[in-house]
Amino acid sequence: MALPYKENTDNKKKQVATMFNNISHRYDFLNHLLSMGIDKLWRKKAIKLLNNRPVKRLLDIASGTGDFAISGLKLKPEQIIGSDISEGMLKVGKEKVQKKGYSDIISFELGDAEDIKHQDKSFDAITLGFGVRNFENLEKGLSEMHRVIKDGGQVAILEFSKPRKFPIKQLYNFYFLRILPSVGKMISKDASAYTYLPESVQEFPDGQDFINIMQKVGYKNIKQYPVTFGIASIYWGEK
Repeated sequence: MALPYKENTDNKKKQVATMFNNISHRYDFLNHLLSMGIDKLWRKKAIKLLNNRPVKRLLDIASGTGDFAISGLKLKPEQIIGSDISEGMLKVGKEKVQKKGYSDIISFELGDAEDIKHQDKSFDAITLGFGVRNFENLEKGLSEMHRVIKDGGQVAILEFSKPRKFPIKQLYNFYFLRILPSVGKMISKDASAYTYLPESVQEFPDGQDFINIMQKVGYKNIKQYPVTFGIASIYWGEK
């Protein structure tokens, strides 16, 4: 199992929370720099996939600093709840949302995706951006998400993939394994965070393997939408 701090005896969940607390002050800057802003387009596409039916209540899992939650405003929901295990990331998200004037719709809560503190069938849709690979128990997290969406509800999960075609595969691996960790370490001052990122992506069961897990816990009509030459994928499913 990929871990941010290999010498630490804490479980993955605690280590991930610590990691994001450590880099929260530079996360937005680094995220947009290292992705060259393409991540914004990916989120927009994911939100469009949810636009085929009304979404009154939206839950954004692993919400971080709230970018996906803010993108969800396009769905014109009555309420968006952003949930994350990192207090540091949530603090940045709350400040961002308040500054933009969205606090009447978007709120944040400290929460564990593998133990969601909401009742069954509470939400019309769930978004999850670049956080599913950080789950300690993938099936449990996906099952919890399935539990809290309504019948006919939708999920849109955005996550990095592993490109398999030449030369994108080679360029991607060079960037992820050589460039990204160095730049991330220099700016965030956390040597482990941006080494863990490529390791967690390599370990993540993407593509059909992930679809199989989604099917196993109950999602149906699942579709995968690769974006930007397969660098990332959007997984859409419904209950």
